[in-house]
Amino acid sequence: MKILLLADQAEPTLWEHLDKRKLEGVELVLSCGDLPPEYLTSLRARYDAPLLYVLGNHDLRYKTAPPIGCTSVDRRLIMLGGRKIVGFSGSRWYNGNINQYTEEQMGGFIRKL
Repeated sequence: MKILLLADQAEPTLWEHLDKRKLEGVELVLSCGDLPPEYLTSLRARYDAPLLYVLGNHDLRYKTAPPIGCTSVDRRLIMLGGRKIVGFSGSRWYNGNINQYTEEQMGGFIRKL
């Protein structure tokens, strides 16, 4: 399975200067957080592949403006092409802001799943 994996920085070269043949046949786009929801929406429109995402510790706008056509895998198990994919949003707790979790909290999420 050909996967395009992204995190932390929106990369305009994915469509501006890159040899498009390198991205032919992408079967899944995975976003690992801290990317603008509009960026994910544009990637989903560009690639004919599912786009799955988790939130990073800086993703503050997803509740009011979620990425269109994309699927959150936060604390969910997804079957895709015979493969199991699970995701956990956020980061380790460091100052108590949104999408930050303690080891105990994350352990609870994992046990529930």
